[in-house]
Amino acid sequence: MDQDLLEENGLVIVTGTNVHAERYDRPLAYRLKDTIEEDYAMVGDFSVVVMSDLWYLNAEPLRRLPTISLGRPGVNAVGAHLLKRLPHVLAVDNALLIQLDPAFVDLRASVWGTDHSLTVNATDLFVKKGYLKRFLEGAVQRFQA
Repeated sequence: MDQDLLEENGLVIVTGTNVHAERYDRPLAYRLKDTIEEDYAMVGDFSVVVMSDLWYLNAEPLRRLPTISLGRPGVNAVGAHLLKRLPHVLAVDNALLIQLDPAFVDLRASVWGTDHSLTVNATDLFVKKGYLKRFLEGAVQRFQA
């Protein structure tokens, strides 16, 4: 495993490995990565890596890093894994969902919609409603501990 992925300030954005995820969710994940690196540098200096759910689930050291799962459970195995493990902080008409631990002890989040446009909306809400900033602040606190 590439040790550069395991930096103390590492953060992982996970997408699925099927055609839908590669076509829609991965570009959205890179957009979120850019947002973190450009717009949230004042929160902390993050080493953000976008990767597939299969790579992430099969590499235990990666699962210790703060993680944002992007894409619906039927497309992203990490999203499916987190569905019953994280609280819902925002749900809209059973069409989009943001899940995370509001105390940011568990630094995993799952962001998705039932289709691509709703996943984009969920990602935008994740940023605009301040969930991303608070998630990153929680990650910084962990890095400093």
